[in-house]
Amino acid sequence: MSTLVECVPNFSEGRDKSKVDAIVGAMKMDGVYLLDREMDADHNRCVITLVGEREAIQEAAIRGVGKAAELIDLNHHQGAHPRMGAADVVPFIPIDGVTIEDCVAMARHVGAEIWKRYQIPVYLYEAAAVRQERQNLENIRRGQFEGIRADIATNPARKPDFGEPRVHPTAGATVVGARKFLIAYNVFLNTPDVEIAKKIAKAVRFSNGGLRFVKGAGFLVRGLAQVSMNLTDFEQTPIHRAFELVKREAERYGVSALSSEIVGLIPKKALESAAEWFLQVENFDSSLILENRLAAVMGGKAAVGGLRAGVEPFVEQLAAPTATPGGGSASAASAAMAAGLASMVASMSRGKKAYLQYERELSEAIARLSQLREELKAAIDADAESYNAVMKAYKQAKESANADGIVDTALKQATSVPLNVAERTQEVATIAEKLKPITNPNMKSDLTTALALARAAIEGALANVEINLESLKDTAFAAEVRAKVATLSAK
Repeated sequence: MSTLVECVPNFSEGRDKSKVDAIVGAMKMDGVYLLDREMDADHNRCVITLVGEREAIQEAAIRGVGKAAELIDLNHHQGAHPRMGAADVVPFIPIDGVTIEDCVAMARHVGAEIWKRYQIPVYLYEAAAVRQERQNLENIRRGQFEGIRADIATNPARKPDFGEPRVHPTAGATVVGARKFLIAYNVFLNTPDVEIAKKIAKAVRFSNGGLRFVKGAGFLVRGLAQVSMNLTDFEQTPIHRAFELVKREAERYGVSALSSEIVGLIPKKALESAAEWFLQVENFDSSLILENRLAAVMGGKAAVGGLRAGVEPFVEQLAAPTATPGGGSASAASAAMAAGLASMVASMSRGKKAYLQYERELSEAIARLSQLREELKAAIDADAESYNAVMKAYKQAKESANADGIVDTALKQATSVPLNVAERTQEVATIAEKLKPITNPNMKSDLTTALALARAAIEGALANVEINLESLKDTAFAAEVRAKVATLSAK
């Protein structure tokens, strides 16, 4: 299965194009593609967006850090944006065929290699953090290069996750992590008074009681006060909500929002959501967008034969005389469809006058169902792969002294996949039930269908769990799983 990972390294250079060119050049390699590069002279920082295969993009990131260490001297670096390293932060984001857990493993590998090759200490953040207080980047970067340099050797809280307690003399330290897609979004005010921007940022960011999934700071950029924000979950805190709050806070200080900018890339879904909000389009659906409809048609999803063309290949694979895909994959597909139907019902009620009082509940349901749908779609392939791994283990066991251990390891994974499907599907069903009283009653049949699909998915997934448990030698693991199955069955 192919893998696609995004990496968005931030380097402390936004004024010298030749240096940025050299850093980008160092990251060019087969299987890695440059999507975007942004340079900001005031921040003295560049943001590079790469996407590529799992193995290749790790090496590209490591090489970029090494080239930045050659070219950037933080002792002579000044800019509005806080920084602690020549390569300041290197996040990995799952796109396709990988999970956030995979990206955590990637971040830790890259962190270890950066220290090994370049003697640059590395801190892990977000999902890759091994210490809770390091999940937030601002906690790690507090004091910036100079502050960390002063007390890294004596303050245990500053001890890096990889490397010795000393900064690289010119390249500082680097932060590497794994996270969901982040939107870097800035709003310019019609004033040079940066204190106003800082007060607005304080009101907007979550750490001071503002919007969930928003981080913010105030800077002076190109002669204007700027409210700089990171939206760490745009589905739960959409970009338009952040913009509206900045506007409202700005009015309190007698200023206004002049313009805004996006640093790096933004998902199309985020802009579709903003368009729906500001235009107040009734019954808005992303399929109303010409390019989306064209993409579906040209991709065969709505070709001759209609929707059948999209589902037919999977149905035919199920019908084929092969062991995979089988019941586990079909259960995951049913669960994903249940999540899709429930999400559709919630989306078609959100924003309508009759359901404005349920805006928060509907938004939360849509965001969570989107996550569950992606996880369940991934489980379609994961179930087939786990079965194939069991068959491979049985073959290997014939030539090994540790036959039971090899087979049990594979069986545990083959058990965990459908168990996870059942647990996720139970959550889908719970959300669907909660949607009944707060959504359009004319869509009751859609929720009924979603719940029926969910019940079938849970029953099928648990049947796959049980058949794997029958062959397991690890009785403690089997007992633990059966307890979970009993709880799910009772619900």
